[in-house]
Amino acid sequence: MKQLVETVCKALVDNPDEVKVTQIDGEQTTILELRVNQSDLGKVIGKQGRTARAVRTILAAAGMKQRRRYNLEIIENFEDRPKP
Repeated sequence: MKQLVETVCKALVDNPDEVKVTQIDGEQTTILELRVNQSDLGKVIGKQGRTARAVRTILAAAGMKQRRRYNLEIIENFEDRPKP
């Protein structure tokens, strides 16, 4: 699943080298943390969150086959921002 999210998101962004997916496994749920370049954040989320919702839907459908729940968290990198 980690590779699936990584592949989909790399196709969406301008800086595919900066796409990073971290997997945190729990008992029944796996959390996938997605980090992208600050300028690509809007492309991954999409208008009104539609792109992010579509990726989450793909994860839910694929997770049903594995009988596992997957949560996608899009992490905003505050380190990339210039300090005020």
